[in-house]
Amino acid sequence: MVSKRFTAGAVATAAVLALTAAGLGVPASAAPSTSRTFTVVAEDGVAAETAVAAIRAAGGTVVSRSDEVGMYQVTSDRADFAAKATAAPTLIGAAEQKAIGRKPKLDRVEQEHLTAATRAAAAGAAARKGAKLDPLDDKLWGLAMLQADKARKIEPGDRRVTVGVLDTGVDASNPDIAPNFNWALSRNFAPDLTDVDGPCEVPSCLDPVGTDDGGHGTHVAGTIGAAANGFGLSGVAPNVSLVELKGGQDSGYFFLEPVVNALLHAGRSGIDVVNMSFYVDPWLYNCTANPADSPEDQAEQRAIIKAMKRALVFAHNKGVTLVGALGNNNEDLGAPRTDTTSPDYGADPHPRPIDNESCWDLPTEGPHVIGVSSVGPSGKKSDFSNYGTEQISVAAPGGWFRDGFGTDTFRTDANMILSTYPKHVLQEEGSVDADGNIVAGFEESVFKQCKANGECGYYTYLQGTSMASPHAAGVAALIVSRYGKTQGRSGFGMSPDLVEQHLYRTAAEHACPEPRLQQYRNEGRDETYDAYCAGGVNFNGFYGYGIVDAYAAVKTPLKPNARP
Repeated sequence: MVSKRFTAGAVATAAVLALTAAGLGVPASAAPSTSRTFTVVAEDGVAAETAVAAIRAAGGTVVSRSDEVGMYQVTSDRADFAAKATAAPTLIGAAEQKAIGRKPKLDRVEQEHLTAATRAAAAGAAARKGAKLDPLDDKLWGLAMLQADKARKIEPGDRRVTVGVLDTGVDASNPDIAPNFNWALSRNFAPDLTDVDGPCEVPSCLDPVGTDDGGHGTHVAGTIGAAANGFGLSGVAPNVSLVELKGGQDSGYFFLEPVVNALLHAGRSGIDVVNMSFYVDPWLYNCTANPADSPEDQAEQRAIIKAMKRALVFAHNKGVTLVGALGNNNEDLGAPRTDTTSPDYGADPHPRPIDNESCWDLPTEGPHVIGVSSVGPSGKKSDFSNYGTEQISVAAPGGWFRDGFGTDTFRTDANMILSTYPKHVLQEEGSVDADGNIVAGFEESVFKQCKANGECGYYTYLQGTSMASPHAAGVAALIVSRYGKTQGRSGFGMSPDLVEQHLYRTAAEHACPEPRLQQYRNEGRDETYDAYCAGGVNFNGFYGYGIVDAYAAVKTPLKPNARP
């Protein structure tokens, strides 16, 4: 990713912890104010008016509210507001948004191939071959692994099926995104924060729908549903509708309030599938009472846990199939290591032993989320991918730059996932020049396709479970397209439980490797990447129920209540 998502090493340093972007974008030229912004979450069963009264009593002013999950955006000029709100018996906690330092631009996992140490090794490498559908599809080995070319002959996707891309935005100007972009349902819930995102592009700091200044969301969207239009490349479900749910900052942070509001919108709007390739900042794991954290930090994490679980349940109950990336921290989620990266926003991180019973990686460990691990072209678990029988559901192509040891494909860009990307982000990263031309040395990692009218689309490689999750989300969208039913006067959809069940039942079973303890020494990784695969052929910690299979999903008859 072009962000810190699931990236252990990307840490922003500053003096004050911030839990969530509260949704009040402030122009860079705005005058200083003594008023501060908080996100407040109420306890279970507390009526909205009771919560609002408690907030007022603590010295806060409610500026917006999400009653479905008991979450409130609050401003206050009282120095003791957070302490008073946390002490109120009807409130879980309050978290403040404050200025911090900026984070590194380059993501060490997703853009590993762009580091100086790897550019030379990737040059002139053999290409991975995939299905030939659109001009660049022969580079999409992931589509071939899923048998997506065969699947679309049966079911290419239904325009009525909507897939929400809960991410950094979506560049709707890309010719492969434009035909499928749903302007009516798309929303931006994450105004720019000048401290991390840079100067606002518009006076309101709320970027227009159809734009993406991070790039990650556009890449995810292309994998799900780039149009099969004889141009560029195509997605897993090339005829479905893509909905931008901007819940992530341009810089790659995902904070509680924008994410929750995006999930609520998805549920209210009847969106069928939502892809979530991130974790909610600033904690890699949110714990109810980690002794390494201060009481204030503990309250903030309890607020995240409560609000996220409420939002995920709300969306699921409204018919949304939830798909999430398992994470790039190369660890068993059922036996997590000490967290050395949290908080990643606002304050210096501190070591935190993680108790698996009281700590959650959200949203992937939240209720009703289909957790997706990453595999490379060889089918091996990507070295960076999280795993484990506790949370994994399925596996999907996420790319692995270091796949193919001993062959001419080892450490090559073609081992990764190619998808749509905004031109201006590539220009900021230095791979495309001011005239829109690919810079020398990047010809194997960035591609440009233009129409006769001069309209161009840009494409680049990334890797990560963030790239695996949209492959699974695309297959879920095909399942809804194939087996969904008309609901009400104008609705169309399918029970998320049935979608999940069919996705698991039709995944291609993949046994654990032998030896089960996989080491990645040949790929240059140390013992922290060692991973043990537990489980059998039907279900195990590396592959879950198997690698998602688009063809099997649309060919196999639906069997309600059948076991995976």
